[in-house]
Formats: sequence, C-alpha cells, structure tokens
Amino acid sequence: MSTTYKKCLVLILVNGLLLLVVFHAWSPRTSSPVDIWQRQGRPVKTLLNAKIISGNQDIAYHIKEDVACRLAQNTCVCEADKETFHLPFSNLLFPHVWAHNLEVAFLESHPDPEGIKRRRAQEYTSFRRRSYSPADAFIVAEANSPLQYPTQGVEVRPLKTIIIPGLGVKEKTRSNHTVYLTASLGTFDVAATVDGVSIKGEGQRHMTLSSPLLSALNRQLQFVTYTNTMFHPRTADTVQFGTEGHQSFFTIKVGHGAMPKLYNSGYQTEYNISALVTIATKTFLRYDKLKDLIDSIRQYYPTVTIVIADDNEHPQPVTGPYIDHYIMPFRKGWFAGRNLAVSQVTTKYVLWADDDFIFTANTKLEKMVDILEKTTLDLVGGAVREVTGYTATYRHTISVEEGGEDGDCIHIRKGYHHVIEGFPNCVVADGVINFFMARTDKVQQGFDPRLARQGHLEFFLDTLGSLHIGSCSDIIVNHASKIKLPWSRTDSQKAYEKYRYSSSSSNIHNEIFYFKHRFKCMTSV
Repeated sequence: MSTTYKKCLVLILVNGLLLLVVFHAWSPRTSSPVDIWQRQGRPVKTLLNAKIISGNQDIAYHIKEDVACRLAQNTCVCEADKETFHLPFSNLLFPHVWAHNLEVAFLESHPDPEGIKRRRAQEYTSFRRRSYSPADAFIVAEANSPLQYPTQGVEVRPLKTIIIPGLGVKEKTRSNHTVYLTASLGTFDVAATVDGVSIKGEGQRHMTLSSPLLSALNRQLQFVTYTNTMFHPRTADTVQFGTEGHQSFFTIKVGHGAMPKLYNSGYQTEYNISALVTIATKTFLRYDKLKDLIDSIRQYYPTVTIVIADDNEHPQPVTGPYIDHYIMPFRKGWFAGRNLAVSQVTTKYVLWADDDFIFTANTKLEKMVDILEKTTLDLVGGAVREVTGYTATYRHTISVEEGGEDGDCIHIRKGYHHVIEGFPNCVVADGVINFFMARTDKVQQGFDPRLARQGHLEFFLDTLGSLHIGSCSDIIVNHASKIKLPWSRTDSQKAYEKYRYSSSSSNIHNEIFYFKHRFKCMTSV
C-alpha cells in the first residue's frame, strides 16, 4: 500500500469523525413548548404526593419496575461512567459522566477533617431548624372521616384574626353532635353565635362546640375564628379538628405577606431601556477591553447607566456620561465586584456583562426585557459569540440528590428543561452563560465574595430553587479575541493571566461545595 494511499485513507477517516462530531453538536433537540406566561387569576393546581400508608400488610403487591426505579432512594453515590472503548473524539461523540469526590478533595488537605465535618453537621442541623415549617409535614385526610376542613390555603398575619373557612361535619343523626379544635400558636373564638349550640373554650387554644342539631352545628362552624398569639414572620400552626372517633389536622400559615417591590420605569407602549436596565461589569487589568465594551454599548444604548466595579492596584479614571465607577481594594475579587456593582443598581433590571464583551446589532436588550416582563422568569441569559464564530449559551440543568449523613450529590448536565411558549429561541434551564439580565431584587444574592478570579456555577448553585432562569440563543454579544501571539502579550495581559488562572483558590471551591452546600460528590458531563 503506497504512502499516498495511506495518507488519503487517514484523511478520510478523520474527516468522517469530524462530520459525526459536527452532526452530534448541531443536531436540533425536540422539545414541546411550555407556557410560563404570566396570567391573571390563574388557578393553583394541587399536587398530590403519594405515600405508603401502614395497614393491610397481608395483602400482596407487585412492583412496577419502570416506575419504582425512578423513586428517590436518598442513597446517592459518587460514581463516574466507565469508559468501555477509546476512539479519537469519543468523548465528544459519547460524553460520559465524570465524578468529583468533594469529601476527599476538601478533607484530604484540611488540618482538622473530623472537626470540620462536625461543624458542617452542626450548621446543617441549625439550618434545618431555621428552615423547618409545620406546613411541610405530611398529613393524610382519611377518606372515612366525617370531618370537612381546609387542607391548604388558609393564612393569617401575625397576631391577627381570621374566620376559618370550610369547616363542617357530615355524619348520621345522633342525640348530640360534638367537635373540637386545638391549636398551639393561637386561639379560637366565634364571630357570631347560633341558637342551640354550646361553646366551651372561647378565646382558648382548645375549643369545643356541640349541638343536638347537626345543621345548627355546621352553621356555627362557619363563624369560627382563629387568632394568632405568637409572633413569627413566617411559620404555621397545625390545627387539630376532631369529633368522637375521628380527628384530622390542617395547617394555618402564619406570616407577613410578601412585600411588593415595584419600579416606576415610566414606559407606556415601548420599553424605555435606559429607565429599566442598568449594565453592570467588573474589571481587572483590562482597561483596553473595558473601553471597547463601553464604546460598543454607547453605539446602541447611549443613555443606559453603566456601573463598573474596579479592583485594580493602580486604578485608571473611567469617565463619561451615565458611568458610575467604583474603586475596590486590590484583587478583592470577581464576585465581590458583582456584589458591589449590583448593590448600586436602582433600575428594575440589571444586565451583567464581562469587561471583554462587545455589543453588536444582535445584542437586543429589548428582547430580554420583553421576556422578563411577559413571563415568570427572574433571569434570562443570552449567547456569547467567539471570534471563531462559535456561539455558546452554557445551558445546564442542575439536580440535587439526597445522600444521607455524609452529604448530598450535585448532578450537572448540559441541556435545558423545555422551550418557552411564545419565545421559540428561548428555553428554561438552571445555569446559563455569563451574559444575562435579571430582576435586580432577585439577583442580589449568590455572589460569594470569596470567589476571586474564577466562579460561575457557584452563583447558580446559590440561587437554585429561588431563581426561575431562561436562556435565549438569539440575543448575542461578541467576545473579544483571546488569541494572542506569545511575543505580542503586554505586561497587563501577562499579569491578568497570572491572577486569572491561579490555582491557589482551588480549595475555596471545594469548601463551598463540600461545607457550604453540604455536597459529598459532584457529577457532570
């Protein structure tokens, strides 16, 4: 076989593999759009959680494997996929799950591993105490109970009084009908009395009502009140409601109502971006890149306020209209800069952009505002286009699996949950690219100031469960070129790379995952 023939054969194989990689990367995902548009008066759907009830132990049953295997086991393990074969680009074609044992990574270099484990356990116990609510308890309303009562949706403000709706009794006629109510954080009374009904314990935590007429008793139950007597900004009282031979439980939520945070942006039919959005960024050793960012913003949004957090050792003036430049201590850090910048935002929305981004005609902030205004999303990310033409969205889903006393497991996967109805280029995810717009009051959390030069996933872990996040591929910002010839790098570029890619803070990340979030393992693709 000639040398030329061998070279051609190798070239054909390589090209074939590259085509497969491109096909795999660009294959469109099929996903049904989901409606998350805001609607007035939309009914709240009741979610029923199936639980196994004790009793009837002698009745045989058959496990349905395809359903049972999806049930939470609460025994997560730190396991990576095993590679069965090795081929060029095999990881791109068939990505495998890797696993990082956070317990080993963090504790092996810690001077007091047992002490840190004890402190983590104490902190977790304290967290459980602070976050526990009686409303979280699982309570079954037995089907054979004659009692009628509200199962959810009853709320009272601290130290205020309400009528308890939905109370009633449905039972056979007898000589006397009696019911009782018992609470721990409040007292009962009646807003009106009904003839023929006897009431004991008015103004007390235990009240009894009785009558020979069931209709009179049910009428009296329509006037039963509950008064909260123990102040707490957010808790719940578990009320016991019973009669002879039957008892039930329901919760009354106690707490202040959520305070609205309204922004008077002044727009009527069109979005006033300058009144709605502030652009925030953090800069370090890249004033040339920062200038390019500002110039590109001003080309499309000349009056939008730009807030700059700067932790350079020798700060340079950054001036101009609608620019707020804040100087920080040297090397204070990226997330500390985010905290500072976002804390100075007074508009409804804040757009985060790195200092080496460049706005283009495709960087449509109006689209981001539109989706945030019309949906329940708190944050929407865009896409970043590299100088090579590659456009990234960094869409990920994140899930936490309970793992017992040693901690939980965090699983990160590329992809998204579903398409957003009405916005075909937008999806819902748990993590997005580092170019996003968010509701200012909702995003003022999650920026751990210990993360100095690296950190992105950590923000989305901090806000997991509190932020509703989307990503749109048709809102694009350009990324300044990172391609630099070795002999053309400036002293500032060399210094930036030294700080940016330093490995000295790697254990901070392990500590955040292991101790702060109580993870024992992380898996990702």
